[in-house]
Amino acid sequence: MKLTFIYPAVGKKPGQKYIHTWKMEPLPIATLSALTPPDMEREFFDDRLELINYDTHTDLVAITVETYTARRAYRIAERFRARGIPVVLGGYHPTALPEEAAAYADAVVIGNAEGVWHHLLHDAQQGTLQPYYPGKPGYTVLPDRKIFHGKKYLPLGLVETGRGCVYDCEFCAITSYYDAKYHRRSVADVVEDIKCSGKRYFFLVDDNIIANPRYALDLCHAIEPLGIHWASQGTLTVAQHPELLRWLKKSGCDMLLIGFESLEQQNLEQMHKAWAAKLGNMDELVQRIHAAGIHIYATFVFGFDYDTPASFDKALEFSMKHKFFFAAFNHLLPLPGTALYERLKQEGRLLSPHWWLESDYTYGTIPFRPKNMSPAELSERCAAARREFFNFSSIFRRGTALFGRKATSLFFLSYWLQNLNLQREVDQKLGLLLGEGLEELPK
Repeated sequence: MKLTFIYPAVGKKPGQKYIHTWKMEPLPIATLSALTPPDMEREFFDDRLELINYDTHTDLVAITVETYTARRAYRIAERFRARGIPVVLGGYHPTALPEEAAAYADAVVIGNAEGVWHHLLHDAQQGTLQPYYPGKPGYTVLPDRKIFHGKKYLPLGLVETGRGCVYDCEFCAITSYYDAKYHRRSVADVVEDIKCSGKRYFFLVDDNIIANPRYALDLCHAIEPLGIHWASQGTLTVAQHPELLRWLKKSGCDMLLIGFESLEQQNLEQMHKAWAAKLGNMDELVQRIHAAGIHIYATFVFGFDYDTPASFDKALEFSMKHKFFFAAFNHLLPLPGTALYERLKQEGRLLSPHWWLESDYTYGTIPFRPKNMSPAELSERCAAARREFFNFSSIFRRGTALFGRKATSLFFLSYWLQNLNLQREVDQKLGLLLGEGLEELPK
């Protein structure tokens, strides 16, 4: 039996390169490959980097689907099914909308594939694929990174440490996917995965790596001898744990992505994140993290009911005051399966209930009606804040702060290169049609 893995692309403007920062290793593919029996032949097409061979001789096609790639994934599936080749779809989007995905597939994996993948492959060999295969969280294998051989990804190793998050933010697909629970991976497996990767710079894939502070501390103790550098995602609560902050830095943590989401108290209450305002003075918490030598990638979300034009200025001023390494000024996006999506639907504020399938939907389009500004104004104000934060003057001023945060010369160079990349991508992403521009040779 031959198995073909496919990772769909979001989209690409004709004649332009694919978004540089979106070219990371697709861990779901490496995990599926590791779960596949070694006697099965396998191949992998990464739609972001290469053309898909729709004429390949194969027995089963497996496609990982996210909401932004759903339209593209369904189109790919249709082409293989037209040849009589069965297709299985899995990932966050099919888990949220299994019935929708089933219209384009012979089988749908709901949840994580561990625990059901062997069963599914056996059924495929017997010609008895079932419509749905409900999975559950679990770590059973080390990713098979040999499947990435010959593909040009960013030189950043991705290693999972946990799945899910203990918080219940209204807009978050992850919390709905894992029912506001955190599933940590064993420290021993993380260490082995890091060693097997052959890399020194990592993003530890975790929606909240400090969700369990004891686990985070144990992890830091275990990876400190490896001499690696890494970044991950966490929450501002880390500032309340001095020992953990010290060990994060000691173990090689250079940066944490922290979701501030909003500086408006009423917005935090609406998104079920009121706890963030009770942590203490936000300026002081940020200073503690910076004092530990850890940089911050700050993220903000706009479009909640208490956002006004002044909210953008406030977030931008706060970001410049603290000279964040990166900052993201994102618009609220109603993802299927989230409490936000259901609320906006009930309030009659969804402009495109299935925006991810619309042929004219572009990246940056607001598919709902905000309270205090038009959809177009919300999109443009987010873009304007990004342009302001990533202009040359801002990059220079923020860069001066690196000297006081124990940054190495290599990290300083990385700061400049990555900020300039993100500067270019502000307008490169806007107006991008989902699933389009991908049938030409990649640049």
